[in-house]
Amino acid sequence: MAPKTDEAGLEERITGALVGAAVGDALGGPVEGYTPEQILERHGGRVHGIVGPWNGDAWRTARPIAPYHKGDGHVTDDTLMTHALVRVYATVRDHLDAYAIAEHLVPDLMTTPRWIPELQAEALPLHRLFLAEKWLAARLHYGHVDPREAGTGNIVNCGAAMYMAPVGLVNAANPAGAYAEALDIAGAHQSSYGREAAGVLAAAVAAACSPGATPDSVVSVCLSLAKDGTRAAVEQVCEAASRHTDFESALEPLRKAVAPYDTVGPDYRSPSLDARRPSRLHAIEELPVALGMLVVAGGDYRQAVLGAVNYGRDCDSIATMAGALAGALGSPVPEDWAKSVAEASRLDLWHPAATLTEVTREIFDRDVHRRRSHEAAFAEMGGPRCSD
Repeated sequence: MAPKTDEAGLEERITGALVGAAVGDALGGPVEGYTPEQILERHGGRVHGIVGPWNGDAWRTARPIAPYHKGDGHVTDDTLMTHALVRVYATVRDHLDAYAIAEHLVPDLMTTPRWIPELQAEALPLHRLFLAEKWLAARLHYGHVDPREAGTGNIVNCGAAMYMAPVGLVNAANPAGAYAEALDIAGAHQSSYGREAAGVLAAAVAAACSPGATPDSVVSVCLSLAKDGTRAAVEQVCEAASRHTDFESALEPLRKAVAPYDTVGPDYRSPSLDARRPSRLHAIEELPVALGMLVVAGGDYRQAVLGAVNYGRDCDSIATMAGALAGALGSPVPEDWAKSVAEASRLDLWHPAATLTEVTREIFDRDVHRRRSHEAAFAEMGGPRCSD
């Protein structure tokens, strides 16, 4: 059943989006990188909740280059980065830009030890991040690159988009503002369609916060703002999604729809030679599929996230995005999932939401004051058109 979006207030939407993103992340983590068929075989059916590590007790050594305890309700770097961005908003208490990433986010990642669920230890968040996210430290801290251009040259992936939900929430019901702010922020991290995806994901979350929003209205907003391959991928995937009402039947059609735009190729663990390079014709896979699963599920949180999880490939990030969108629409996050993920990850999933709600209201007040000052100055210049 579709959520009654007009009944959810700002706090409920922000909480739903942030808690929903974290839960989706935790559910998707253990099956990341595999195909729907491999997931089906490994688990004796589709994943319907929290599951253990793919390799069981051998998780530390099965993949030596990534010895992470994915599963058992542990969030991944998607959530670690999302919460880090919330902390930046809590410090700045205003809209952010690329310089805020250099001045606040990077030092947070490099200097403050935190509990890392996948490492089962307290460590610097930087030590958990993927190479494309470590780029932030290399370029901004060590390279002293202009923050607005630091993302150029990085692996083009979903690294910036995966933690942009807070930007959409701060700009709730203002998708164009969210898009512009996210593009500025993401310039420190990504370029090309990786940066574009960050802007569109933030816009989608902002649109989902609007009273009366639906999956279709969210997609329409995305199509009005998205550019190049990202727009084409969203359009094709969501068109395919509109013909399905259950994720099982949608898994193959959604992959087929996004494949022409995805540079990684059919084998997620063995990317093509053209993978993750800048292009105006391509898109990251995660955002279009997350929007597609939102459409298939009719906005229902549980079904959108389970569809994202069972899609496989980079499904922790897909489920993070789908969870944020469904939560922002007002669809409730299952309480048992949220409680289990919070306990397993040793994280308070609700505190960042309370913080961001408070900051969002402060930023809105600042925006109103700035707008009124502009209106007064414009009127004093004789700017407004005279009405008859």
